[in-house]
Amino acid sequence: MSSIELDSLGEVAKPVGVSEFLRGLTAAVPVQIGFVPFALVLGAQAQQKGLSHAEVPLMTGLNFGGGSEFAAIDLWTSPPHIALIVAITFLINSRHLLMGAALAPFLGALPKRKVLPALFFMCDESWAMALADARARSCFSMPYFLGAGIALWACWMTFTAVGAAIGPMIGNVEAYGIDMAFPAVFLVLLKGMWTGLRAARPWLVSLVTAALVYLLVPGAWYVAAGALSGLVSSYLLAKQP
Repeated sequence: MSSIELDSLGEVAKPVGVSEFLRGLTAAVPVQIGFVPFALVLGAQAQQKGLSHAEVPLMTGLNFGGGSEFAAIDLWTSPPHIALIVAITFLINSRHLLMGAALAPFLGALPKRKVLPALFFMCDESWAMALADARARSCFSMPYFLGAGIALWACWMTFTAVGAAIGPMIGNVEAYGIDMAFPAVFLVLLKGMWTGLRAARPWLVSLVTAALVYLLVPGAWYVAAGALSGLVSSYLLAKQP
């Protein structure tokens, strides 16, 4: 089954896959709007570093991780330092290990042949949407996750390509404060996962650790430090009575 839930009689029910997929597409629309300015900026920056109009959507479509892509473009030289870019990309995307662990309890009943390909579409926003939805409905809907994830992936890849094409014409989009769009969207998504202060303690540990490492250690180590500290604190706090 693509998702599991109980109907009013306590029997296992299977939601219609198409309707769940469309629900995911619809839920992703506000997040897509937040994606657009960042995608345009990334596409424009990549074009300025020498990537072609075809290479930009190829990069964003295969990697689908905005933070690591901005870092890769910032480090891009001619010729590029491939080992450095790969290492930084891995480091920034390491947060997906913690994100996947949070979804694992909801995915145990699903076949791996469906789960593993679907996780390609997991980004910060699709993960937060799927996790909040699973907790609210006490079930994980794979069609919903795919609808949201594919919509966000297509939007990101499309508008980075547009940014590469029209980059010189749009100027400095960041000057308008649009860089607050991602944090604002993600804070709204996190609100849907709030279950109380006690459960949020690992969030605080992760936030404080990441902030301190960001201030004290150069590079992207704060991402891995925040993810690791959140994971360790979750494990330790779960053992407390």
